[in-house]
Amino acid sequence: MQVTNLYETMSNLAFHTVGLIGKFGDPNVSGTLNQIANFLRQRQLRVLLDDLSARLIPDNGLEIANRAEIGERCDLVIVMGGDGTMLNAARSLVDYEVPILGVNLGRLGFLADVSPSEIPHRLEAVLNGHFREARRSLLHAQVLREDQVTGEADALNDVVVHKREVARMIEVDTFVDGRFLNAYRADGLIISTPTGSTAYALAGGGPIIHPGLEAVELVPICPHTLTHRPIVVKADSVIEVVLNAATTTQTQITCDGQISLAIEPGDHIVIRKKSRKVRLIHPLNHDYFELLRAKLNWGLSPEASPFT
Repeated sequence: MQVTNLYETMSNLAFHTVGLIGKFGDPNVSGTLNQIANFLRQRQLRVLLDDLSARLIPDNGLEIANRAEIGERCDLVIVMGGDGTMLNAARSLVDYEVPILGVNLGRLGFLADVSPSEIPHRLEAVLNGHFREARRSLLHAQVLREDQVTGEADALNDVVVHKREVARMIEVDTFVDGRFLNAYRADGLIISTPTGSTAYALAGGGPIIHPGLEAVELVPICPHTLTHRPIVVKADSVIEVVLNAATTTQTQITCDGQISLAIEPGDHIVIRKKSRKVRLIHPLNHDYFELLRAKLNWGLSPEASPFT
């Protein structure tokens, strides 16, 4: 499997127009939105506010734009919220190749790693070209029914084929690059990027995959046969999941836990790496392993854990 240099240290990008996206429907974001907007305007930068976020801070005098306009017109997009907000922004902006900086207002922050207390000096450093850029792969999923596409979506974390009913299993046949891999009887199947390996796939028993590794992992959810274990394949693999025609359990696909696609017995789900990658901006001192230690509480005594 190919390993890429995850980070590029950038200093030659000039930012003139900055987009702002806040966590949808969260009034607590308004203070941070105003703080960043004022910071940018003091530096004579043009600011475009996401139209949905504009509902959180009405009458602020900012120019309002939809997501496509932000992607087309901005040199940088700052996203305020948790990883869910970052996932939404990444999917909507990946095709515009605009860099994204995340301000963490959530709990985990694997993707959004600038805390509100760091905003002034972190933003100053980014605007002066002192940051690192990481490019993360996405997956593209299509649902085929009698060779017709009935639904499709992108995912930065994962594509999950799963049941909708309690205490029932589904049956899926899985192929990698046209070769049969396995027939799973399980609660579902997670197809994850390295970015998503610390999300649902990790909870399902999958390995943590460094984001610099070009790979995809398949993790069965509560498989009926305990020898069915997670498997990692190359990122360019075409993965096909066929819902067994005899399956009576209601089943669906979920992308990043946010987009749902309906499927029926006999449908083929084709999953492949998206051609474009999302551009994430990090502070110069960003360290993936330090992030893992902090978020997963590695090396902490029970007394020092924030969850006790």
